[in-house]
Amino acid sequence: MKNNYRIVYSLVLLGLLFLLVACGPVTTTTTVTPVQPTVTINPSFQTTMSPVPTPQTYRCGAWSSNNAPGTYSTIMVYARLTKDTAGVAGAPATAVVHFQSTDVTLAQQPRSDHGGYVSFTLPLMGRQPAGVPATISITFSVAGKTVQCSQAFFTPQ
Repeated sequence: MKNNYRIVYSLVLLGLLFLLVACGPVTTTTTVTPVQPTVTINPSFQTTMSPVPTPQTYRCGAWSSNNAPGTYSTIMVYARLTKDTAGVAGAPATAVVHFQSTDVTLAQQPRSDHGGYVSFTLPLMGRQPAGVPATISITFSVAGKTVQCSQAFFTPQ
């Protein structure tokens, strides 16, 4: 019976201890946010800005039919030439493949169709080691200018 009183007495003391801690003094800190200065922009700021560049008249992009071909595969390389988002027809294209040890200019020189598309057949013939990326540069000749496309790429597996 004495044991039961001791347990109850201990629990009551423990509860009082928790109440004292919970009801202890509360410290609050207040911080005052400093006043931010007013931002003023000099009107001459806009006169010193460079103008927004105008987009190029002709744009083109290139891609390969398979980005992970076998080392002896044959892949297709595609490109599209546009003028103000419309396909440009009749422009001759040239492709140069950048293998690890050499550059090869493809003998084909197709002209773009009505949608601005051209395609090249590229037999790899083991010229690029497995796991080593290669790129293909394609250029179009149009209106007396040479237009360089973004490069196509592939990595033989």
